[in-house]
Amino acid sequence: MKKYIYLLLLAATIGASPAFAQQKAYEMTVDGVKVIVQPSGNDIVEIQTVIKGGVQNYPAEKAGIEAMALNALSECGTLKHDKNDFKNQLDKISAAVYGMAIKNYSVVKINCIKSDLPKAWPLYVEAVTIPKFDAKEFERIKQDQINQLKSQDSDPDYAIDQYADKVAFTGRDYAKNPNGTPETVKALTAEETKKYYHSILTKSRLLVVVVADLDRADIEAKVKGLLSTIKQGSPYEMKKSFFRVYKNTFSSENRELATNYVEGVTSGPAPGTPDFDAFNVAMRIFADKHFLDVRTNNGLSYAPQSWFSVGSTSVAKFSVSTTQPDKYIAVFDKLVDRIKTQGFDAADVANMKVTYLTSFYYKNETNTAQAGSLVANEVLHNNWKRSLTLADDVKKLTPTQVSDAFRKYIGNIIWVYQGDTKKVNPLLFTNGTLNKADNPVSH
Repeated sequence: MKKYIYLLLLAATIGASPAFAQQKAYEMTVDGVKVIVQPSGNDIVEIQTVIKGGVQNYPAEKAGIEAMALNALSECGTLKHDKNDFKNQLDKISAAVYGMAIKNYSVVKINCIKSDLPKAWPLYVEAVTIPKFDAKEFERIKQDQINQLKSQDSDPDYAIDQYADKVAFTGRDYAKNPNGTPETVKALTAEETKKYYHSILTKSRLLVVVVADLDRADIEAKVKGLLSTIKQGSPYEMKKSFFRVYKNTFSSENRELATNYVEGVTSGPAPGTPDFDAFNVAMRIFADKHFLDVRTNNGLSYAPQSWFSVGSTSVAKFSVSTTQPDKYIAVFDKLVDRIKTQGFDAADVANMKVTYLTSFYYKNETNTAQAGSLVANEVLHNNWKRSLTLADDVKKLTPTQVSDAFRKYIGNIIWVYQGDTKKVNPLLFTNGTLNKADNPVSH
């Protein structure tokens, strides 16, 4: 279920609805910070202040520090309002102010009715610029975070995905869980986290996205006020890296589970590269075929999944829970080899393009989703205007482009396994037919 939710969120990462692309979005620079504005056509205001970098901003032993800092902005009060007073002020006008951290960036959001913005905005500015990091409240949210991390580790779907990242991205920033581990979070202090937050809160790292019907002058004045006490900071550019898999590998952990969990990780095109859209469509078609072959035709898993995980390091992933892992890899290899040999059917590509684009209308109806799309396109693709051109770009894709993108990136795979290790033969995963595939990316 977690990954299905992730796929819904991924729509915002990849592009935006043609519906809102038709309106006159624009950008401006305020005190050196890019501000992207999308008129909403409604009375809701969504403003997101983005801090770029994500897991690139801290060492592995400090994993979780940024997530804790962003959580503290609304949960530990400000220098003007304690936590309860801060929340009560927002509750009076049904406004929301909160922060969150993911692998590529962090974001502080405000959502309210336009008429309530004059009351909500000063509270938002307080949360961003003068958070209190109250020691007692910080200990409370720290314990909540530790409890949540322990609970997540008991969820096999979550655990296998974290294990896959740990193995596949060893030595890379992407191996870090932005929420941290119980051990790294436990070691954090309020003062250390406060110091860290102010070290990354620099104009050079910031991006502001506004989805609302507000006058340009009003937006400029509000953002200027927000930035007035924030230092410029050193020039910053987020690093992007290509994930190359040189050979099939298999890693396992013995766990007492009702069934066994398998996940594979391999290459994917980076945001902003020519293959990106074609590969995204290819993975969506593959996800359907993977589900059909693994569950419907062979009954090997109740919820086989495949998805394109997009970020500063983008990868393709495949996951199943199964009592018969050896039979699964045989079905998987056969399916991939068939697609590499035959390519995708033209009808499949045409149908998926329609499905893919139709989903944008549905998934980008809210101001929050539209803002999320603009943020992700700007941070990851360096091009928020991609939201306006995506529909035409996808429509132009040919079956050959989609098939070639799949062939190019799906090759050697890093496989991980959790469950009964006596029920799996690692050699079937490392010496499968994919190992013989002609793949210019992975070999």
